[in-house]
Amino acid sequence: MSAVHPERPRGFRLTGWHVLAGISAFFAVIFAVDGTFAYMALRTHPGEVSVTPYEDGLLYNQRITQLEEQRQLGWRAAAGPLGTNKVLVEFRDRADAPVRGLTLTAKMERPATETGRITPRFVETAPGRYEATVGQLSGAWDLTAEAKDPSGDDFLLERRLTWP
Repeated sequence: MSAVHPERPRGFRLTGWHVLAGISAFFAVIFAVDGTFAYMALRTHPGEVSVTPYEDGLLYNQRITQLEEQRQLGWRAAAGPLGTNKVLVEFRDRADAPVRGLTLTAKMERPATETGRITPRFVETAPGRYEATVGQLSGAWDLTAEAKDPSGDDFLLERRLTWP
């Protein structure tokens, strides 16, 4: 009599090692893709807007106080492009009278980058009306200006200006 050996099933059989290898490969691909995306994001733009973010955070309460004092002052400001190469800023007080004799310090920069920053010099051309020549501009620019009057009152103006 001969012994009958059961026939072994042919084909693929899933074992614990196969499952471990599949899960490990899956997570290795996920980590590789996430790492690549993180590297590309940090290489193109690190996310820093300020060179001194901690100090800017500490000055936040002072900024809130300044804006409250500015609100109590009652001044209003309007800014906009004047033609293709000038910027116009107008100041009015609580009684809608022009605010005269201000000293303006300003900067203009693109919304997404600090390259190409412009420092316009404003001159009072009419009561409460201040103009600066900035050259041929196009697109969007952020204007940040601080106006001070002789008595020490100051006003911070931030506007986005757009040229065609």
